[in-house]
Amino acid sequence: MSTEIKAPTFPESVADGTVATWHKQPGEACSADELIVDIETDKVVLEVVAPTDGVIKEIVKGEGETVLSEEVIATFEAGAAAEAPAPAEKAPAAEAADTPAAEVTTDAEKVGPAARKLIEENGLDASQIPGTGKNGGITKEDVQNFLKNKPAAAPAAAPAPAAAAPALNVPAGERTEKRVPMTRLRATIAKRLVEAQQNAAMLTTYNEVNMKPVMELRKQYKDLFEKVHGGTRLGFMSFFVKAATEALKRFPAVNASIDGNDMVYHGYQDIGVAVSTDRGLMVPVLRDTDTMSLAEIEGTIADFGKRGREGKLGMDDMQGGTFTITNGGVFGSLMSTPILNPPQTAILGMHKIQERPMAVNGQVEILPMMYLALSYDHRMIDGKEAVQFLVTIKDLLEDPARMLLDV
Repeated sequence: MSTEIKAPTFPESVADGTVATWHKQPGEACSADELIVDIETDKVVLEVVAPTDGVIKEIVKGEGETVLSEEVIATFEAGAAAEAPAPAEKAPAAEAADTPAAEVTTDAEKVGPAARKLIEENGLDASQIPGTGKNGGITKEDVQNFLKNKPAAAPAAAPAPAAAAPALNVPAGERTEKRVPMTRLRATIAKRLVEAQQNAAMLTTYNEVNMKPVMELRKQYKDLFEKVHGGTRLGFMSFFVKAATEALKRFPAVNASIDGNDMVYHGYQDIGVAVSTDRGLMVPVLRDTDTMSLAEIEGTIADFGKRGREGKLGMDDMQGGTFTITNGGVFGSLMSTPILNPPQTAILGMHKIQERPMAVNGQVEILPMMYLALSYDHRMIDGKEAVQFLVTIKDLLEDPARMLLDV
């Protein structure tokens, strides 16, 4: 029995999507709930799975085509067996030379967009990758499997660091370029960041925090914390989330958003945490952080990171948010100016912890210091509020007991 495979139902904020990768081709066997196609939207990549055991009968929307919410993208034959491929006949060289160009399958046609992106990012040779798709086509999974097995297959062939830098295999001295289409997600990120700078009166205020108290507290209890909370590790982010939550309650304007000519004050704290993925920057949201424990925060953030790397963050994970925290310190950033995440009115930037000589009670001490940056929309937040908000976070982190005592 034939059934229709449809695109997922997109939320109102997402107009359409793009077919990124077909993992199954017509005639290939599919198991129930097996991934058959990825659809990329402005926010996330959505997975469509097989409704039951059977085969793909026909693909209606090919890779790179635009699809609307619940639009038919393929037909599926439930219970059907995979088709056995017909044996290929070897054509004489003279006949092959006369084959029209439209009938020739080139290497470029055998590589899907998602697979091609991975190949280009890793500087791979497509001819060396075994293809399991239709007519020997190379899928994203083929490239991923090749990357996994590559070190084990030829460990001695690892290039020197200097030779590993070029992404293209070209003779030395040549001036090369490569043009790669921007993904919908990355294009949307770029558009929103530009709009934030054009439409908001954005300013940034800076401060620095002594991380020694938090580091000592973490060192003292991290093993016990991990044991009590089932393997959840105690990091720094949970302290910043709790400090930001308390500061947001004290300064409601920082926890607000702008909607046209209206200022919307939120009576809850939903904090977005920026997560870097291969597809781009994503900001999943921690809901009601005022009610979350440190363990719940750390566990949820770890889950966000894992699902972000696997491309499994959903639309619901990133909807809403009243404030955002981004941590450039994990990549070594000492100081930066974070850009607002509209319609939010503020974003906190964390940075690298670095030991510096500091004057303490007339004496010079070497302390682990971190620069903090708060970018804010001056249309909603006055400079006085922004500075006091950042100082509140600094004070809470330098004396973590204040968060427990609510003082």
